[in-house]
Amino acid sequence: MECTCIQLDELPDKILMNIFNKLRNVEILYSLLDVNKRLHKIVNDSIFTSCLTLFERSTDDLYYSLNNSILDRFCSKILPQIHDKIKCINIESSSMECILLSSSYPNLKELGLYDLKIENAKHLFIENTSLINIFKNQISSLVIHITKSSEKYNTRNDILESIFTHIFCMFTNLQYLNFNPSLNLHQTISMEISRLSFFSSTLLELHINVGCFLDCLYLLDGHFNQLHTFHVNIYDIVLSNRLSIDVHRG
Repeated sequence: MECTCIQLDELPDKILMNIFNKLRNVEILYSLLDVNKRLHKIVNDSIFTSCLTLFERSTDDLYYSLNNSILDRFCSKILPQIHDKIKCINIESSSMECILLSSSYPNLKELGLYDLKIENAKHLFIENTSLINIFKNQISSLVIHITKSSEKYNTRNDILESIFTHIFCMFTNLQYLNFNPSLNLHQTISMEISRLSFFSSTLLELHINVGCFLDCLYLLDGHFNQLHTFHVNIYDIVLSNRLSIDVHRG
């Protein structure tokens, strides 16, 4: 039987789109952007450019930067080409600076920061670095994943609390926040300290880990007057039992 070889570029657009939809956007853009005019036009569709996850994640929830050659091409060529099409971007700590500084992102609304060490998060949000500050009026959805801290910061819950409260000063249009430090005794938010003062009139949905049930009640006590969805993991509630609750309002 004679075997017929069909080139990718010979397939109809509809079939190509169906194939590409099975692949990761990063793979599509890296492999096909600028290959030829037709494929370039297809992969410039918002389906492939509006939301990018620029890291690898293992089955045991470890985060890794993209391969150096892939990351270099994204930062030098791909992101500057599609920068105005990107609405959502997820990045990990080691490649964050390269990606965010490679271009402007005028339409960026959703930002995910993963595998952040607490000392890096402190630099970003408390020390008000321009790396994140340039997006303060754009971002409506923010995910912050903080890894287990170094020994120096291991018991500094006050730093986590300061990071959390500074977020609402920095991002004035924030509607969704997933503040997710690792769920252990030394990396939960504690709101019992009355000196903490924060408020958001825009936040609609909050995901967070807290130390005890009183922290949960404190968060709901007038700090977010528009909040309608609240997901919380409580580390310690009655003899170290762990509880997860979802609250939906309205």
